[in-house]
Amino acid sequence: MRPSRNRAWGHPLLIAAIERLAAGAAQAGWPGLLVGDLGQPRGGPMVTGHASHQIGLDADIWLTPMPAQPLSLAERDNLPARSVVAADGNDVDPAIWGPQYRKLIETAARMPELARMFVNPAIKRALCREAGADRGWLAKVRPWWATTSLPYPPHLPARSGAVREPGTGPAGDGCGKELDWWFTDEARTRAEPAGKAAAGQPAPAGMRGRRGGALARRLSGR
Repeated sequence: MRPSRNRAWGHPLLIAAIERLAAGAAQAGWPGLLVGDLGQPRGGPMVTGHASHQIGLDADIWLTPMPAQPLSLAERDNLPARSVVAADGNDVDPAIWGPQYRKLIETAARMPELARMFVNPAIKRALCREAGADRGWLAKVRPWWATTSLPYPPHLPARSGAVREPGTGPAGDGCGKELDWWFTDEARTRAEPAGKAAAGQPAPAGMRGRRGGALARRLSGR
C-alpha cells in the first residue's frame, strides 16, 4: 500500500516472514494481506511517519481485508485504512470486528520470529477477552496508540548485522492492570502526540499514530 512512498524495502528475512504470515493468515480465513510501510531503499529515518522502520526489521500490516478485485496504483495510494476501534476508543467496533481479526493477529503472534507487535489498546482488550485458555501468544501483543511492528527472525546470521532485542518483554499476557491503564485519562492525554505523528510529527517510542487500522510488527534480532 502507498507505493508512491517507496517504503516497500526490508531485509530478505522480513519479506520471507511476511510471505509466511500471508500463507498462515489465508489458512485462518483472512483473504490476503495489505502491507503498509516497511523501510526505505537504504534504510534510515523517514521524513514523516516513523521513528522506527530504519533497518529493515519493521512492517505495518493493515487490518483491512484484501478486496476481491486487484487494486490499481492509484487505489493503493488512496484507499483509507479502516479502523476497527469504536468511536469512544474503549473497545473494538462490533460492526467491523469479528473472529477473523483475532485469528490474523494470533497467527502473527505465534510466529517464532516475531518479537513483538503493537495494536490499539482497544484491540488488545478484545484479544484478551477472546483468547481462551491458550494465552501465551498475547505477551507479544503490546498496546499502543498506533499500528503493529514485525521484528526479525530469531536465528539471524551474525554477519547480517541485525540488532538484538533487549530483554524478553514483560511477564504474563498483559491483560491485567497494565492494560486497564491505557483507558485512563492519563493515558488518553499521552495519546495526543501519537495522533500528531500521523500529520508528520515524530511519534513517541518509535510508533505512528494510526488508530486501530494496522498491526505494527518487529522481528527479533536474536
